[in-house]
Amino acid sequence: MSVPVAFIQNIGPTQLLLVLVIILVLFGGKKLPDLARSLGRSLGEFKKGKEEGERLANEKVREVVDEIKKGDAPDKVEGPKV
Repeated sequence: MSVPVAFIQNIGPTQLLLVLVIILVLFGGKKLPDLARSLGRSLGEFKKGKEEGERLANEKVREVVDEIKKGDAPDKVEGPKV
């Protein structure tokens, strides 16, 4: 299920400033640095996990391609498990 995010393209500086003021009022000035720090850490962990997943997938593809080139390919190659 995809979430439509086309409305983000239409946000102007005034609307962005209004959202930031509302966030400041809701969370307070003392909580914002902690919120930003935890958001940054979460983003970093997500990127690390994504890179590791891509690396593992690429390694597996290389293994299968090498087996095919050698002629030792398995009868059936399994796809990703969902």
